[in-house]
Amino acid sequence: MERSTAEEPLPAWAFPPPGGFTAGDLDRIPDLPPHTELIDGSLVFVSPQKSFHSLAVSLLEQGLRAWVPESLSVCRQMTITLNPGNRPEPDISILRAEAVSAEADETGYDAADVVLAAEVVSPESEGRDRERKPQLYAKAGIPHFWRVEKGEGRRPVVYVYELDPATGSYVPSGIHHDRLKLTVPFDIDIDLTEIDRL
Repeated sequence: MERSTAEEPLPAWAFPPPGGFTAGDLDRIPDLPPHTELIDGSLVFVSPQKSFHSLAVSLLEQGLRAWVPESLSVCRQMTITLNPGNRPEPDISILRAEAVSAEADETGYDAADVVLAAEVVSPESEGRDRERKPQLYAKAGIPHFWRVEKGEGRRPVVYVYELDPATGSYVPSGIHHDRLKLTVPFDIDIDLTEIDRL
């Protein structure tokens, strides 16, 4: 049997419209790969997760659920509409509880409802997670941002930032290696070494 050299045609959504895609397009485009993000009007597709990424997200999600007050809700990998051209998907978000419906049928949330966005940095997304996404989150007014990097072994290092209202940009407020203990956005105490037991 002879192998065909003809390539399959790309889906129509592979070609952005003039001016780029918009936040609402993510809900309308059929058959998008899971966890597709919209950054600066372009669709961004994620690579398969590395083990560290999955474990770090699980550790933070479990830890935050133990401490989050009833007025807030922990969300894992849901998109946030920042503006018409940007709808990223933070690894972890803390939202105002009233933004999360009882039916849980949302495909994303508005930036105004987000108190914290956290990104676990992956090799293929370093530039987005370290630079572009924090810029976008700050511009949208999200008060807190965490960047999680792989430290020694498989231990996470959490870089904590707060939004400076005078400049509209994030300022570092701490680097946490073995324990994440904070009083904002609420009291949090997470043993980061627990990743060794996941």
